Amino acid sequence: MSVNVVATTPVEGQKPGTSGLRKQTRVFMEPGYLENFVQSIFDAVGGPGGDLTGKTLTLGGDGRYFNKRAIQTIVKMAAANGASRVLVGQNGILSTPAASAVIRARRTDGGLILSASHNPGGADGDFGLKYNIPAGGPAPESVTEAIHKRTQEITEYRVLEAGDVDISTCGESTLGGMTVEVIDPVAIYTELMRELFDFAAIRALFASGFTLRFDAMHAVTGPYAKAILEGELGAPEGSVMNATPLPDFGGGHPDPNPVYAKELMDLIMGPDAPDFAAASDGDGDRNMILGRGVYVTPSDSLAVLTANAQLAPGYKGGLAGVARSMPTSRAADRVAEKLGIKAFETPTGWKFFGTLLDAGLVTLCGEESAGTGSNHVREKDGLWAVLLWLNILAERRQPVAEILEAHWRDYGRDYYTRHDYEGVDKAAAEALMDDLRAGLGSLPGQSFAGLTVSAADDFAYQDPVDGSTARQQGIRIFFAENARAVFRLSGTGTVGATLRVYLERFVDDPALLAGDPQEMLAEVIGAAGEIAQIGARLGRDAPDVRT
Repeated sequence: MSVNVVATTPVEGQKPGTSGLRKQTRVFMEPGYLENFVQSIFDAVGGPGGDLTGKTLTLGGDGRYFNKRAIQTIVKMAAANGASRVLVGQNGILSTPAASAVIRARRTDGGLILSASHNPGGADGDFGLKYNIPAGGPAPESVTEAIHKRTQEITEYRVLEAGDVDISTCGESTLGGMTVEVIDPVAIYTELMRELFDFAAIRALFASGFTLRFDAMHAVTGPYAKAILEGELGAPEGSVMNATPLPDFGGGHPDPNPVYAKELMDLIMGPDAPDFAAASDGDGDRNMILGRGVYVTPSDSLAVLTANAQLAPGYKGGLAGVARSMPTSRAADRVAEKLGIKAFETPTGWKFFGTLLDAGLVTLCGEESAGTGSNHVREKDGLWAVLLWLNILAERRQPVAEILEAHWRDYGRDYYTRHDYEGVDKAAAEALMDDLRAGLGSLPGQSFAGLTVSAADDFAYQDPVDGSTARQQGIRIFFAENARAVFRLSGTGTVGATLRVYLERFVDDPALLAGDPQEMLAEVIGAAGEIAQIGARLGRDAPDVRT
């Protein structure tokens, strides 16, 4: 075996975002594209020449198309760059939260996770790659900027000339001077869950006749959910739907929301609904929570979990604090105030929670985009959220709907919805945002659709731990009537742009706690439309997705 040093040139567009680098799969498959980005990661974290001598890396992905092929390339490049060991999930499978758990449990020098999260897969779908630091979380901006800088100046990459490694069987093998250790992708994660939750209480819940459906959406959480929900906790066989990970996610869109998990939504709202239902996404870091006849918004889920986390053994000592992304509703803030714990509002992107978690300032974190997690790893964790809900249900022995209703009586209700305008013209969307920013100062005092603007700003965040500042993180418009609208451009798509509009209104009148969200938010929706002129500027009469 010999190291092949391949001359290359920088590739346009290799700028990692908050979730790593995402592109269409066929772009990643272009000669040198994957190799350039991987070498740039190695150069940024290993120093000049990508020296990984003595380092151990974690490697795996969500099983989407090109996952196994990319893993073979990365393993050979790690060997060529001097790594001593690479831990690879069996068959290339490793959910994003499980990868974080492995990095932390085995104390590896970070890891490479292959996923485009909730984006569609397949040859004509999307692919992604990100580097997680030794703490287990996404690389901070200082690292992603170093990676991007390297992609602009790279002249060569290194790869070992060798045959493929067998990643189908757990065990060790040698590749050049490097050890490749194929690990059970579920084992370390399952052991961590045993430490956090009362498995005996949840087993008793299922033994009592409690019913569950978990939709793995033919994505990475299938093996984890089968092993834990059905294997460890005794949920009847078949409780996990669409459990086999497929390269194209069975032709579906692995985003756990009422639109893309329609089969599960129809079930939970129908006459034969189970007691509880949930879903997770492509790489296992997002979740959707459902009870018989009720959808729990991610914002409400974070608030309910914050209020009840102490019912699970891993959190019985209480919480240090809770953090939410800025677009997430303020429901968790109200719980934190009552509990006497700290509440933080951060930009979107899990890496912003990382410094808070590492500093011990918070225990739970959540994003309105269906991501919830805690200090057990440094990623959001879909199955963890499901297990915490199950632990709470096992202790309280109330239906999900009753738990929600009781929570709203105690804290009031933040009616909430998100409207996504997907695949819009990027230049037009950027111009819309620029014009909104330019006019922020003139909005206070004006009325739109019956609501009066009380304040407006472009959210900026100063990290309380490291002092770093993130600006232009989303436009916030506050209304005097206890309402808010937020506008953001999302970076998770690979075609065009996605404008996300977040709409929220708080009520504490008991007579108004059981309304329909879209109806209760009609004035806020109307006001946001008047202010941004989305229809006229983007040519869209309605959002593509409402969640």
